[in-house]
Formats: sequence, structure tokens, C-alpha cells
Amino acid sequence: MTAPKKKAQMSVYLDPDVMKALSAYAARREQSLSLIAEAAIASFLSPDADERREAAIAKRIEQVDRRIARLERDVGISIETIALFIRFWLTTTPPLPEPAAKAARAQAGARYDNFVAALGRRLNQGPKLRQEIPEDVQKTGAFQGD
Repeated sequence: MTAPKKKAQMSVYLDPDVMKALSAYAARREQSLSLIAEAAIASFLSPDADERREAAIAKRIEQVDRRIARLERDVGISIETIALFIRFWLTTTPPLPEPAAKAARAQAGARYDNFVAALGRRLNQGPKLRQEIPEDVQKTGAFQGD
């Protein structure tokens, strides 16, 4: 029968903050500093450490991918909303007679300033239109195209 291997002793110099953290962790776990340090070193040197790190990175990449997908959806909703509004407005608004057109051009700057102010208020208050749209579609059932 072979005798169990004797553990080798090693002296290590640790930063005081790392030593405090190690001591606190060992105390919480009611384990020796040597046991905790040995487990940490073994984990660091373990071949599956790279796999765990890769899994963590893959998880973060998937989260970023989902966020980008939501952004793409929101931009798509915004573009479709603007395009649909412009199309609706152009097809339902008759051209103004020339005297009224001149008056409208004279008021255009003030009306645009009012629009920008209203947009600013809307963005500050919420809820955003992009948040309301999925709720509206769910309430009415299937989406009805134009």
C-alpha cells in the first residue's frame, strides 16, 4: 500500500486587501486559509476554468445580442410609424389654396417650435410610444395591416 502524498509547503506574499478578503472568507466558511487558498489555486489552474470563463463571456454576448435585437425592433417600429404617418397625412390632406398656403408658411416656424417642445415633454414624461404599441396590438388581437 502506498502512503498518501505529503503536501508541499509554500510561502506566498499577498496584498493586505487580498489577505483580509481571504481571512474573512475562510472565517465565514470555517475553513483554514490553506484550504481556501489551495482550492482557489486549483480552480485557477483547472482546465475547465477556461470553459467557465468562455461560458460567462458567451452569456454576456447573448445579453448584448438580445439588447441589440430590441433596439433593432424599436428602430423598425419608429421608422414604420413615421412612414405610415407620412403616407396617411399625404393621402388625406388636400393642398391648401395659395392665400392659406402663404399664411401656413408664415406660421411654420412657431408650429415647429411647438412640436419640438411637445416632443421634449413626451420624452421626459413617458410612457414612450414604442412601449404602448405592443400593448395596443395585444389588446386588439391580431395586427391589422394597411
